[in-house]
Amino acid sequence: MTPVTTRTFAADPAGLEAAAEALRDGGLVAFPTETVYGLGVDARNSDAVARLYQAKGRPSFNPLIVHVASFEAAEALVEFDATSRDLAQAFWPGALTLVLPLKEGAGISPLVTAGLATLAVRMPDHAVAQGLLAAFDGPVAAPSANPSGQVSPTTFAHVKNQMTGRIDGILDGGVCGVGLESTIVAARPVPTLLRAGGVPAEAIEAALGGALATPSDRVDDTAAPTSPGQLSSHYAPKGQVRLNVDHPAPDETLLGFGPVEAPLNLSPSGDLVEAAAALFDALHRLNEMGAEKIAVSPIPAHGLGRAINDRLQRAAAPRPEGSGAPA
Repeated sequence: MTPVTTRTFAADPAGLEAAAEALRDGGLVAFPTETVYGLGVDARNSDAVARLYQAKGRPSFNPLIVHVASFEAAEALVEFDATSRDLAQAFWPGALTLVLPLKEGAGISPLVTAGLATLAVRMPDHAVAQGLLAAFDGPVAAPSANPSGQVSPTTFAHVKNQMTGRIDGILDGGVCGVGLESTIVAARPVPTLLRAGGVPAEAIEAALGGALATPSDRVDDTAAPTSPGQLSSHYAPKGQVRLNVDHPAPDETLLGFGPVEAPLNLSPSGDLVEAAAALFDALHRLNEMGAEKIAVSPIPAHGLGRAINDRLQRAAAPRPEGSGAPA
């Protein structure tokens, strides 16, 4: 693709309006959320969405999450039932994405939904993201602001290093607090966990008063993505990743958790919230260190540990034949 000039927008009223104007003009603008930096486009503009897929190198069959400023804005796009309404009330604004039936005439580009009859939608809990959405006054489709398959960005520097020359602008909002992408739940016909993320499944189950289903529990489960964030190989650093390692090999760089000696440690105290916030930055740092083989300490599979392990499993998954290490 032809390189473009990438502007930096300040997180002030003038910068927010300039970023919103870039979106109105069909531009690609990265912006911070509480989870990770998203790469935003006007969700109604098919030409802009096509540019987004090209800039990320993202498969066009992989649908996108649409970000909205309010519940009312989401209601204009998707059909809520009582359960999904309750979940939105409990966790919005926040790191929960709901996959719901798309309303007829919603105006969303079919490239956003990848031809599905559903739309993934969420309301971010971040002042800068909310400021941009308010200034733009429309739905913004936004996957993570990184080349597809590589490590998601949690700082302005991550986006600048990976996406300069590919996108039109970056809204500088500092460091993302949660550090993991949103949890994705298909609320109908039964609440189903499609991706673990920034809201622990246990919290959602407590709000529901019952267990979430998983895709394998569903009779109609298929290999095709039914929502964003379901590709098996993703979030990958350049080095090969080995999980649940108590004793790393001499040629491996250890990504630690808990009271272990390691060049990088997600949380020496074993705090899963701290580890979640540190995960993607640690993977970026391993790239900078030139780590060719990465061993990861065991991480408990409860609370945010479930989402951390999900991302690490995808980072360790075999890459598509011929792809090699991410560029």
